[in-house]
Amino acid sequence: MTLTETAACGCPEGTALAATRRSLLGAGAVAGASVVFGSTVLTTIGGGAAAAAPATGAPVVVVVSLRGAADGLSLAVPYGDPAYYAARPGIAVPKSALLATDGFFGLHPALAPLVPLWNAGKLAAVQATGLPVANRSHFSAMEELEDAAPGSAARVGWLNRMIGADQITGRLQAVAVGSSLPTSLLGPETVMSFRTLEAAVVAGADKWDTNGTRTRSLNSLWGAGGREMGTGMRTALGAVVDLDAAKKQEDRASTYPNSELGRALASTARTLRADLGVTAVTIDTQSWDMHTGLGSATSGWMVRNATELASAIAAFFTDLGPVADRVTLVTISEFGRRVQENANQGLDHGWGNVMFLAGAGVKGGKYYGTWPGLQNTLDADLKVTTDYRSVLAEVVASRTTASTATVFPGFARERVGVMVGQ
Repeated sequence: MTLTETAACGCPEGTALAATRRSLLGAGAVAGASVVFGSTVLTTIGGGAAAAAPATGAPVVVVVSLRGAADGLSLAVPYGDPAYYAARPGIAVPKSALLATDGFFGLHPALAPLVPLWNAGKLAAVQATGLPVANRSHFSAMEELEDAAPGSAARVGWLNRMIGADQITGRLQAVAVGSSLPTSLLGPETVMSFRTLEAAVVAGADKWDTNGTRTRSLNSLWGAGGREMGTGMRTALGAVVDLDAAKKQEDRASTYPNSELGRALASTARTLRADLGVTAVTIDTQSWDMHTGLGSATSGWMVRNATELASAIAAFFTDLGPVADRVTLVTISEFGRRVQENANQGLDHGWGNVMFLAGAGVKGGKYYGTWPGLQNTLDADLKVTTDYRSVLAEVVASRTTASTATVFPGFARERVGVMVGQ
């Protein structure tokens, strides 16, 4: 079986990003084994001892990746910088249409569903963030961003290191909602991937397996063993049982947009409400690679994507109810776009970007970061003034017990101030 991730891309390097199961897991599973449950569920089993019972009430970090390189200058508009309007005569968002303005920045009008979170001090934006050196290749930039360990030969993602270093234990500690595991979760710690919560089943444990024969057989074959495969299988089978409990919770997904992102966040909310011990979740949203036809402030590609993103995140925090008090959501994209629009009223690959943070521990209602200024010249970038790892490190330090030195090895973070206590 081949696990394939496809991203919309109008760039010369191609339109598909794919990895075989062998290359994906062979490089990532440092000391463990891997098994597949059904056609869409992947569990990577670490080599440690059997997991303890799920922790309750633990903080959760949710990372939403805007695959394809979202244009941060459209999402959080620097209307106070005159070069913005000079460089984008066809696609700039008028100042009069912007939301949550502060005298220099404002949110795209399609992000209106997020304004209540902003006004409540639960949503913030960090400007001019990104990789320390520009990397305009989608695949290479995503790998670098999610490994977050330059120079390391080990293909282990920052979230996998985080859950390994966190002092919270649970048999289903990390979940990737999507078609495959992102690099951020690759590594020796146990993680699970499913496209939707309903897809998280053991292969063969379907409506015809009325007495649970399939699960019992797997448990008999592997579960009693004292070695790695035995402990790993007990962890995996326990995770499926936990997810079954989450499926049976009340379905409140009707407020979400009818989209892949909406369904992914609905599944995530149900999983977190079930309190299974999950402390890290990744969700991918595709099609942000807008080389052509980005659109206007009222219609077009950016409006559609921004509306979906804002509506899904707003519904997610409403759906969580009291669980929202322990969930922190971060958006990230592999790089930003150029300052100038191109001849097709789109934007080519750039460098700096914006990161949004929402939920628990966020000092919201504010734009953070050092603004470098824009230049209205061909191939001009938004320069990066805040390494993205400094933003993520504040989330890790504020919301987990993991050491930021372990999660981001060799990195000396700078203060951003977007998280409580940082």
